[in-house]
Parts: sequence; structure tokens; C-alpha cells
Amino acid sequence: MSIDKRAIVSGDAEIDPTVEIGPGAVIEPGARLHAGVKILANAYIHKGTEVGENTVIHQGAVIGNEPQDLSYKGAPTRTVIGKNNVIRENVTIHRGTDEGSETVVGDNNFLMVQSHLGHNCVIGNNVIIANGALLAGHVLVEDGAFISGNVVFHQFCRVGRLAMIGGFTGVNKDVPPFMLVRGPSVIRGINLVGLRRAGLKREVIREIKDAYKDLFLSEMATKDAITEIKKRASSSEIAHLIQFIEDSKRGICKARFNKEEFF
Repeated sequence: MSIDKRAIVSGDAEIDPTVEIGPGAVIEPGARLHAGVKILANAYIHKGTEVGENTVIHQGAVIGNEPQDLSYKGAPTRTVIGKNNVIRENVTIHRGTDEGSETVVGDNNFLMVQSHLGHNCVIGNNVIIANGALLAGHVLVEDGAFISGNVVFHQFCRVGRLAMIGGFTGVNKDVPPFMLVRGPSVIRGINLVGLRRAGLKREVIREIKDAYKDLFLSEMATKDAITEIKKRASSSEIAHLIQFIEDSKRGICKARFNKEEFF
């Protein structure tokens, strides 16, 4: 174990012998750091936080602090960070609000400088969240999504698998899987580059393109577009897209900006 003498580490924290902790870092009682974790200078790991193997937390990050929620009354809640994540400088991740609840970050994610995860967010695997992106409470992000810089999310929004959000976007609706959103919750197309990088087959990408046309370029209502897509759907990706939309409680982003829906 390598702990700088200038770090403040509670004797009640559970720390694997291979963990490295830099100068000025603070590890509160009840924190749990698994093998290979690196906590760099001046990072702060709060109680109820678990950090998975080989995750690196950079300078000034604050992980597991109290939620910014006026209903929070000090109940014991948690922050769970998975394996092989990179959490860069001054990232903030808040723990859950309701007793026993969690904020969860999966594996192999990259959270860039000054991004923020509010209480009870759930982040999947292989997600990239760029500088200054702000996720309000209860936001769900599925595997492989890419969130660009200075994007802001309304609470309870969902971002589907392999979706991409362009920079400076405000999101107040659910972003369906495989789609590209830019501007105020507006679908601009499919995330073609992301789909190719993820290794999706040409025929699957073609199905996604056809579904996009029905959902966002036709005059059909969403439920009618879903009916049409179901008639010809064959891939698990399209099945996931349909399920995501049918499960939406906030409604999904559309191809046109509607001021009345946004505010």
C-alpha cells in the first residue's frame, strides 16, 4: 500500500494493500477501495463509497458527498463505482437520497474534468462523459453512450445505448438508443460513427436507419411508427430500441424543437 503521509485516511476505511493514495486526499470512514485503485492528490472519498478495481480518481474529485436534494435528511446511502474507470479532475458524484439508495457507475467509463453526476444517477459501462456535463438526479445512461461537453440533463431523463449527445445540448426528454441528439432535445440522425465503432453489422445499422426514418422523418405518431417497426424487426438492437421507447415516462426526443415541451 502506498499512502502519502499528507493524506487523511480513516482507520475505519477498507483499503486493499495495492491502493495508492496521494497527498491531501481524504478517505472517510466506511469507504471501500479495491485492488489497484489510485486516488490522486486532494481527491475526497466520502463514507458509503465503494471504488472498484483499477479505477483512477484524479486531483480534486469529490466522490460520494451528500446529495443536493432538500429532502435529504442524512439517511445512510451509497455511491458505487465499478472497475477500470477514469475519473478526472474536479468531477463530483453525489450519493443517493433515500435511505439505502445508490448512485452507480459501472465499468470502463471515462468521466472528464468537472463533470457532475447527481444523486441516484445510474451509469452503465463504456460511457464517456465529457468536460462540464451535468447530470441531474436519477439520470440513467446506458452502455456505450457518449455525452459531449457542457451538456445538461433534466432529472429522470434516460440516455439509450450507443446514443451520442452533442456539446452544449439541453436534454429534457429520453434519448433513444443509437440516436444523435444536438440542440434542445432534438434528434439529428443516428450515431453512425458510434455504431460502426461498436462493431454493429451493416444489416443491423440498416434496420436502425429505417427505424429512425419511421420514428423521426415520417408523419406517423410514435406508437404507429413502433407498430410498423415491429412488423419487420429482427435484431436484438431494434427490440431494445422499441422497449426503451415503450418504457419511457418522460417521452422521447423528437426531430423538431417544440418550445412548449422544452420549458
